[in-house]
Amino acid sequence: MSPAYPAPAVKYPTLAVVSQNKHKVITVFGSSRTVEGDTDYQTAMRLGKLLGEAGFDVCNGGYSGSMEAISRGVRDGGGKSIGVTVDVIARSGNAWLDEEIRTENIFRRIEHMVTLADGFAVLPGGTGTLAELALTANLLFLGALTPRPLVLLGAAWESVMTYFFDNLHSAQAERALVRFAPTPESVVSTFREHLA
Repeated sequence: MSPAYPAPAVKYPTLAVVSQNKHKVITVFGSSRTVEGDTDYQTAMRLGKLLGEAGFDVCNGGYSGSMEAISRGVRDGGGKSIGVTVDVIARSGNAWLDEEIRTENIFRRIEHMVTLADGFAVLPGGTGTLAELALTANLLFLGALTPRPLVLLGAAWESVMTYFFDNLHSAQAERALVRFAPTPESVVSTFREHLA
């Protein structure tokens, strides 16, 4: 039997959306390792373009790979790209950012990316992307973020999350937070449906 923990004496504020943008912002998590010409890079560019055409702006980690591709795409689609970069990575953000928010550490970087978002898209990635996904899902589950769509693009994420939900400790409410999408078009359709 688990020990009972007393409720905290202090009421902590929930994270709030701090975006001053006139458009809804979709934070996109993805790999820094994809390169121009890769399927994942092209998919990220396509998603960015479709999001821009649909009237969304994007927020991402600001550097290379999927972050660069989503920034290029959203610009092509008429949207704005916000990159949240971090001091531990000495270089500047990618050339397609309209705005760069510099943070002092990884934790503040993720906090900015999460609080700026009206919705989340998760592209194929590595451990960093997995950490961003896990934290975002947990914040939504705990109610530290107001409800907003969390959409995972591609069959790989569906396999990963299905394994997690079926074999590790999770609640039905956690499963309900995650939506799967096979194409960039279906990602954008989900955001249009839930953020109109």
